[in-house]
Amino acid sequence: MRKFAFETVDVFTGTRFGGNQLAVFTDARGLSDSEMQSLAAEMNYSETTFVLPPSDPANTARVRIFTRSHEMPFAGHPNVGTAFVLARHGRDDAGVLRFEEMAGLVTVKVKADAGGEVRGAVIDAPQPLSTSVELPPEAIAACAGLDPSDILIDAHRPIRASVGVHFVLAQLRPEALSRATPDLGQFRSVLQATPALEGRFSLFLYVRDSDTTIRARMFAPLGGTWEDPATGSASATLAALLLSLDGGDAAVFSLIQGVEMKRPSKLDLTAWRSEDGIRASVGGDCVAVLRGEALL
Repeated sequence: MRKFAFETVDVFTGTRFGGNQLAVFTDARGLSDSEMQSLAAEMNYSETTFVLPPSDPANTARVRIFTRSHEMPFAGHPNVGTAFVLARHGRDDAGVLRFEEMAGLVTVKVKADAGGEVRGAVIDAPQPLSTSVELPPEAIAACAGLDPSDILIDAHRPIRASVGVHFVLAQLRPEALSRATPDLGQFRSVLQATPALEGRFSLFLYVRDSDTTIRARMFAPLGGTWEDPATGSASATLAALLLSLDGGDAAVFSLIQGVEMKRPSKLDLTAWRSEDGIRASVGGDCVAVLRGEALL
């Protein structure tokens, strides 16, 4: 019988049983692709990560990220949580880790307190902001069980965007966010009617309470995540999009997610202009929860 150690953490929170859950298999050598997918489905979290030796010894690890149903090229909370776990094992290099992923190289900086104890991490998204298809506000409202008037389009129409993984971003009226409820049939209809979504449709709804404070919810029912308590990659994408719309050289945001799920999460976001476009980072605290072994 083969044994594979794992640890679970709550990401983007300083309180246990808040934030977004993550399972990290700290040494995935010997696991096949199908076994990784089966373990991710068994853990039943929005994502599970598997740590492997890097192709380039200058990097820390190769990290593979699986949802319950498929592999992801990049994701926010899995990187933050994996960095937290590995740094607690002493695998960082002067507070920095470099992860090889499908979307590119992800650089992670460890957050530590005055005593040197690891508290969390900050990641730079692997790609600059890219945007593609806009979607009808009426269709997005139907997906979220809302009225079309709940979708604000003064700043932008619902748009597919990415800094490593794609999301559809839509701004809501403040009072509408808590009322949003995903409609699975409408999600399927929009996906079938929109080839530019390339077979995946994750919807990130947000409210701007001020220039720098944001509340959000994320629905991806077609991928097995009815609602996500903290979505780092979507939040980083939103930060980059807002900088592109607001103007300026850089911007800092604080985003709250997961309140409606009773798993409140706080994500710290920064976006800046670089030579190759608008870049973004996302960070936050983590809390260790469980340790165990998978038996295969």
